[in-house]
Amino acid sequence: MSVIISLSRKRNSNKLNALHYLCYSKIKIVSEEVKPYKEENSGKKEQVTKMFDTISGEYDGLNRMISLGLDQKWRDNVVKMVAAQDPDVIMDIATGTGDLVIKMAQQTNASKLIGLDISSGMLEVGKIKVKEENLDSRIEMVLGDSENLNFDDASIDAVTVSYGVRNFEDLEKGLSEILRVLKPGGILVVLETSIPTKFPFKQGYYLYSGLIVPTLGKLFSKDKIAYGYLSKSASKFPYGERFNNILKKVGFKEVENELQFHGASTIYKAVKA
Repeated sequence: MSVIISLSRKRNSNKLNALHYLCYSKIKIVSEEVKPYKEENSGKKEQVTKMFDTISGEYDGLNRMISLGLDQKWRDNVVKMVAAQDPDVIMDIATGTGDLVIKMAQQTNASKLIGLDISSGMLEVGKIKVKEENLDSRIEMVLGDSENLNFDDASIDAVTVSYGVRNFEDLEKGLSEILRVLKPGGILVVLETSIPTKFPFKQGYYLYSGLIVPTLGKLFSKDKIAYGYLSKSASKFPYGERFNNILKKVGFKEVENELQFHGASTIYKAVKA
C-alpha cells in the first residue's frame, strides 16, 4: 500500500511540475519583447525607428491594401470620440504619416494639433500631406519619443494613438507620460489591433495576419521583415481587459473599449481624473 501511495504522489508531483513548466512557459511567451530584427543587439525603440524609416514611402499604400481600407473607417470612429469632447489642443502619438491628425484637424475645432513620431522618415511623408491639405498652420509634426514627451504637465486636452502603443518599448512608461501631459478631464483614445474570439473571425484573423500579411509585406515592402514583425507584435499585445487594466494601473479612469469588426481592432477610451 505504501508503495502505491508513494508512486501516486510521485505521479502527482510530476504532473504539477509539468503544469508549472507549461504555465511558466506561457508567461514567458506573453511577456516576451517582440523586436523587428531579432539578430540585432539594439533595443526595440531603435529597431522600430529603423523599420519605419525604411518603409515610410510605401506605408500608406500597403497599409490600405492589407487592412482592406478598414483602418480608415476605424480612425473615423476615433475622430468622432475625440470631437465629442471638443478639445482645443490634440496630440497624436505615433502619428506616422499623419492620417489621423489630418482627419482630426478637418473634423474638430481644435486650434492646435501635434503629430508626434519617433521616425523622421514617416514624419517627412506626413509633413507633405499636411501641407497639401493646407493644414500646416494648425498641425505641427514633431520628432519625439512617446516615453519621454517634451511637453509640460497638463498641457494637452486629448491624446490619440493609432496602432502605436504595441511599439512602445515600455508600455506603462509611455502611458504614464500621456497621463502626465493630459489636462484633468482630458481623454486618451487608443486604436490598436486585437484578436477576435468568435468563430470564424478568430480563425480568419490568424490565417490573414499570420500568413497573408507577412507574404504581402515580403512581396511589396522594401523591408521584408517589417510586416512579419507587425503581425507578431499584434498577436502579443495585451488587448481587451488586460489593456484596460494597464490603463487603470497607471492612473486612468472611466476606461472602456469598443470592438471594431468583430475584434480585429479595438478602440480604448480613458480619462484623466
